[in-house]
Formats: sequence, structure tokens, C-alpha cells
Amino acid sequence: MTTAQGDEAGTGREVRDEAVRASARAGFAARGVLYLLVGALAVRVGLTGTGDQADRGGALAHIAATPVGAVLLWALGIGLAGMALWRLSETFLGAAGPKGDKAHRRALSAARCVFYAVSAFLVLSFAAGERGSGEGSTDRQSRDVTARLLELPGGRWWVGAVAVGVLAAGLWIAGRAALRKYRDHLTWGSLTRYQRRFMDVTGAAGGIGRGLVFAALGFSGVQAATAFDPSRAKGMDDAIRSFAQTPAGPWLLLAVAVGLVLFGAFSFGEAKWHRL
Repeated sequence: MTTAQGDEAGTGREVRDEAVRASARAGFAARGVLYLLVGALAVRVGLTGTGDQADRGGALAHIAATPVGAVLLWALGIGLAGMALWRLSETFLGAAGPKGDKAHRRALSAARCVFYAVSAFLVLSFAAGERGSGEGSTDRQSRDVTARLLELPGGRWWVGAVAVGVLAAGLWIAGRAALRKYRDHLTWGSLTRYQRRFMDVTGAAGGIGRGLVFAALGFSGVQAATAFDPSRAKGMDDAIRSFAQTPAGPWLLLAVAVGLVLFGAFSFGEAKWHRL
């Protein structure tokens, strides 16, 4: 390869890498918007007991009702698709950091890629006019998917396995947030004292709140598998509301809701300071 060809190849890689980094930052911002809205809706549910749907569909419905809703919906969908693209690149090329090329990190990136690809598809479908992913959609989808899985041979075990996986993921998310493991993925050394404080408050509280919601989703799936009853499976809205039925009552629901708002703010910080 000539020097000129090498320079062209190097320039091409730089352009590709910069495009992937831009996609990731757009994805973090889109995730932040959704969590801020879902958290705000959950706060309203906790304070007033209204019928607002504290899930992705509820957030999208509120965005659609604004004067620039259509533009925002497309922007969110494209941002989430960018996040999926970034996770896909990590799957094949490895993530940033000294252990980014390990097999378990690549597998985790692949799972995240699928998650954000599905999220992007649902948001873009809503933007295109498919309102089946609107308010209450996560609750309905959880019940429908659970019912289909239970109909399969060994369906109870399939549902149980997925539910245990989601429950474990929620506890893992909350645990890593409590231990402030997110610092490993930030340009921590370049942050000011106030920026670090902002990321610690939003990252720890937000990650714990998000993890608890995933854990509640997984626990409801375990109940559905045990009882062989798809109606026990919860989506995000039902899972958030379920915290009000604990001994802590609405106060725990409010704490989780505030955590989701803080996770939205943390996502905006990641858009700026995540190591890519």
C-alpha cells in the first residue's frame, strides 16, 4: 500500500469513527429525553394518581401533542438508531477501554444493540403513524409476548428464563450505579468538581431507579411464569405503579420516578462525557 493509500484509509477510518461517535452522542441525548418524560409522568402518577401512562408510549404521545412533535419523534427515533449503530460497532470492533475487546463486553454490546434497535423501530413506527406503540403499549406488549411464549412447548420455562434475566439485569444495573461503576466509562479525569458531582448524583440515583424498574419487570415475569398467567406480566407503566403497593407506598413510587428523571439528566451528561 502506498503512503497516499494509507493516508486515505486512515482518513476513512477517522470519518467512520467520528460518525459512530456522533451517533452514540445522539443516542444518549434521545435516551435522556425519553427518560425525563417517563420520569415526569411517573412523578405525576405518584403525586396525583392520574391515569397518565408512565412508559415510552406515554412519553411519545405527549411529544406528538406539541407543535413540533413530528420533528421531535423522528429525531428521537434516529437518535436511538444511532445508539444501536454504536453498540453494533462495539460488538464487532470492541468497546473503548482496556477490556473493551473481551468476549463478555462484546456480547453485552450485542444485547444492547438489539434493545436499542427495537426501541428505535418502535419510536420511528410511532412517528410514521403507527399508534400501536402509543400509551399503555409496554403493558399490552408484555402481556401479549408472555401469552405467546406460554403457548409454546416449555413456555413456562422460556418466560421464567427471560424474566430471571431481566430481574438480574435490573439488580446489576442498580448495583453498578450504587458502586459508581459508570465512572469507568466517562472521561472522569477531565471533569470539573461540579461536573463530577452532577454525574455522581444523577448516575447513582438515576441508575438505581432505572435498575429497580427493570427488576420489577423481571419479577412480574417470574410471577407470570409461576402462575402460568400472562396477565401478571407488567410493562413499564404497571411496573412503576407496582411500587405504590409496597409497604413504602407512594413514597417509593415517587423515589423511583425521580430516579428516572435523574437518569434522563445523566444520559445528557453521557452524551457529552462518555468515553467513545
